[in-house]
Amino acid sequence: MNFNKIKYSFLGLAACVLLTVTSCNIEDIPNPNGPTFEGFEEGATLADLRLLSNGVQAAMRTDIEYYIWTTSIVGRDYYDLNGVDPRYTGELCGEQGAQLDDAGFLTTRTFSGRYRSIRNANLLITAATNSDASLSTEELNGFLGFANTIKAHDLLLVLNQQFQNGIRIDVTDLDAPGPFVSYAEGLSAIASLLEEAKAQLSNGGSEFLFDLTSGFAGFNTPAGLLQFNQALAARVALYQGDKPGALSKLSDSFLDLGGNYNNGVSLVWGTSGNDRANPIFFVYDQDYYMATPDFVANAEAGDLRFSQKLDTIPGVQTVAGLSGKYQVQLYGSNVDALPMMRNEELVLIYAEANIGSNNAAAQTALDDIRAAAGLAPAVYATTPPTDAELVTQLIHERRYSLFGEGHRWVDMRRWGLLGDIVVDRPGDVIHEQFPRPASEVE
Repeated sequence: MNFNKIKYSFLGLAACVLLTVTSCNIEDIPNPNGPTFEGFEEGATLADLRLLSNGVQAAMRTDIEYYIWTTSIVGRDYYDLNGVDPRYTGELCGEQGAQLDDAGFLTTRTFSGRYRSIRNANLLITAATNSDASLSTEELNGFLGFANTIKAHDLLLVLNQQFQNGIRIDVTDLDAPGPFVSYAEGLSAIASLLEEAKAQLSNGGSEFLFDLTSGFAGFNTPAGLLQFNQALAARVALYQGDKPGALSKLSDSFLDLGGNYNNGVSLVWGTSGNDRANPIFFVYDQDYYMATPDFVANAEAGDLRFSQKLDTIPGVQTVAGLSGKYQVQLYGSNVDALPMMRNEELVLIYAEANIGSNNAAAQTALDDIRAAAGLAPAVYATTPPTDAELVTQLIHERRYSLFGEGHRWVDMRRWGLLGDIVVDRPGDVIHEQFPRPASEVE
């Protein structure tokens, strides 16, 4: 995706941003039904800002499935054994050392999709800042805090895939985008952006001037969204190796050690004419996304995280030397919400961040995770368990609790354990990162 070629047009239908994509570039289209991109940048009305806020939420869903699919397959949560495109079993799985194509859709769809979303958030920031809507300081902060939180979320997804290639943080000016920054610098910049959004949401009044989808239920006020913001900040701190920082951010998040593990912020879907269905809903015995044999072999008997997320098919699906019996069934229908972040992840962050300083708290949190999955407390070789034993248990619990949500590959890499991921064909490799798209090579 070439940033100098990104353009947006907006249509008023269902108050959503509709994007026309040709290859990896977004081109201008005639727009008789709504204002142009440039028309929002100066003098936007309150109605315009509300339209843009809805557009940000719509754009957040753009190609999100490519992030979930590709990270899940590279990290060997599951395989795509549909046999539709050999790149899913070849390129993604590093068949015989195969590398990822820097111009192929497996690389570019996530990259371009997330930056489209980021561009929508940037437009909302510009429009709100230069609006003619006579916004109060609190009302303006509400728009800015929301947009910056979404930007940070999507930048982190790009950085997760690009890793040491780094990412561009500043893409406000498409004619002169900022430089690529390193992985560490990217995490720091995202953390700073979340901190900026925190200050804005903290001074954003009691409610937003715009509506959020049902996926933000419980988080649809500045105070509520601030909890999501701090949950993301805790994830970033963990990636930075800052355990005290992660615990500090968790204290202001929606962490609930005894609460509903599925509580959180989600992307919502629909089947109306201007909506789209959940792309991670897989039709039974038809969409063959199959759990890897190692995931199946290491599951504990009675683990609800296994039985509730997978279903056996009548036969065995085999493509290109890879086989699976257990089909991924994370969602019960094509309109089920897709989580951006759940309380279960926060409890696991809490457990990890306590290892080495408060092992009793970490052990209790891990046992609570297991209890919710229908399992007995973990048994350790020593009493109390050592740091190393708790880390080993944490790795197991994160694998099964967050299965198919795009975490396994990122986790194993940050722990320095990519070499421990089991491959099922001789000569296959585990990719460390996705290549920088060819159009972005400086």
